[in-house]
Amino acid sequence: MSEEPKANQPQNGHVNSEADAHQKMVRGSAWMTAGSLFSRILGAIYIIPWVIWLGNNSQQGNALYAKGYNIYSFFLLVAIGGIPSAISKQISEYNTINEYGVGQRLFKRGLLLTTALGILSGCVLWFGAHIIAAAFGGGDPNVIPVLRALAIALVIIPSMSLTRGFFQGYQQMAPSAISQFVEQVFRVIYMLGATYYIMRVQKGDWVNAITQSTFAAFVGAAASFLLLGLYYYRQRPELNRLAAQSDAKLVIPVWQLFRDIIVQAIPFIVIDTATTVFNLLDQATFQPIMQATFHTKVAVINDLYALFAFNANKLVMIIVSLASAIAVTVVPLLSESLAAHNMRNIRKQLEDAFTLFLFIMIPGALGMAAVAQPLNTLFYGYSKAGTMILEISAFTAIILGLFTVASALMQGLSRNRDIIRFYLIGLAVKLVVQWPCIYFLSAAGPLVATAIGMLVASMMALYDLEVNFGVRYVKLLPNVNRILIFSILTYVSAALVVYGLNFVMNEQSKTQAFVIVVLAVAVGGAVYAYFALRSHLADLMIGERANGLRRKLRIK
Repeated sequence: MSEEPKANQPQNGHVNSEADAHQKMVRGSAWMTAGSLFSRILGAIYIIPWVIWLGNNSQQGNALYAKGYNIYSFFLLVAIGGIPSAISKQISEYNTINEYGVGQRLFKRGLLLTTALGILSGCVLWFGAHIIAAAFGGGDPNVIPVLRALAIALVIIPSMSLTRGFFQGYQQMAPSAISQFVEQVFRVIYMLGATYYIMRVQKGDWVNAITQSTFAAFVGAAASFLLLGLYYYRQRPELNRLAAQSDAKLVIPVWQLFRDIIVQAIPFIVIDTATTVFNLLDQATFQPIMQATFHTKVAVINDLYALFAFNANKLVMIIVSLASAIAVTVVPLLSESLAAHNMRNIRKQLEDAFTLFLFIMIPGALGMAAVAQPLNTLFYGYSKAGTMILEISAFTAIILGLFTVASALMQGLSRNRDIIRFYLIGLAVKLVVQWPCIYFLSAAGPLVATAIGMLVASMMALYDLEVNFGVRYVKLLPNVNRILIFSILTYVSAALVVYGLNFVMNEQSKTQAFVIVVLAVAVGGAVYAYFALRSHLADLMIGERANGLRRKLRIK
């Protein structure tokens, strides 16, 4: 853990501090990006055999899974949404003023709080499953066993997430990233094993297969929690040493620690549930609007709902998770700078965060849009409607990611009330445009309405950061322009590969779709990497290693 430069240090101490903070951000982003990316990719790849084993019931199964998971995600985020980020923020602040002991007490008391919250939220979801399914599940009785399977996971996930937040407060992103990946591995293994056994061995009911697939959330969480416990046990001697050498000037009662956790967590909970609330709004309104407007049958509506709420969402969240990785990394760093009243560092960190976000998000989103047709075929089967929805989702992912990063930055700077206000305004905009968007765009309507609402909230947040912290967006324009140009070139090159290969390959074959995706991604990725290295834009992400890559690839 680096210390802030003392007042009597030379002026270049500020430069060293900024460079150190930038390196922390890049390292942390790399770990969290890798963990999120691998977890999301694994969470998408399982869909291929899963859909095959579900057979003709796959679309209905996807819709049921999405309905159950959206409700579960809301409960999960209410139970834990703000606590990891709040703990990370507070521990980082205490560590900055050499009060490591207070931060560790905060963590231990937080475990008691999250255990209670986990048990309470799990009981509410289990015993209230009938009422919740009627209100948000479209009255589908199949949602009830799915919710009860997920209620079990709610018991332990809050404490697991708190432990991740503890490590993030020390800027140790590896435990969080690795545990995230382990959680996904165990979840997918159980999920696929249970589905194969029920559908292929027992020739059983697809609803039971979906129920067991959602219970896999508990299996993954348990494995992740055990790994985090091992990390904590190994680092306990170092943690005890840091606590022993603390200033120990702060004496904070237990009740105040609990109050601090809750007060800090509430804004994070509100914002972390933003995407889930938008999804629940779609879940509650899409079916009634479609029935009232077009008199569509429920089975058809479920198929359309699955296209955007499960199929496209699963793939697009791979990209959005990259934005979340950056956001998680930046919060404790901003808290350190805010505690030290270092406005110069704050402005630099904000500008770096936006540049890193755009560097990853824009080419990722455009690249996914370029390969939407073979990618959708690979995971769900050939579908023109599915391809169109995935393309739209890929573009709207940029706005979802922007809101994720902007809200995290504001929370790291204790601008909680403002970002909550901006979010509520964005939600109101979503409510206003929801019906006309669905009326004119059908299944794409909810995606466009969400994008409009979150764009309004994001623009207000960006303006707030400019006014109060002096973020110089004009200074970012040269890099932003290069990122846009390189991303468009990436999109064009990947789209041309897809277009050309569709002439010589069967675009409806999953195997050949896989080949097309791999080749298109390889070409598009190579184009972006070449221009990013040649323009030195890649140096923002990987630092000095970019010089080595340029030498090896003979890029001038």
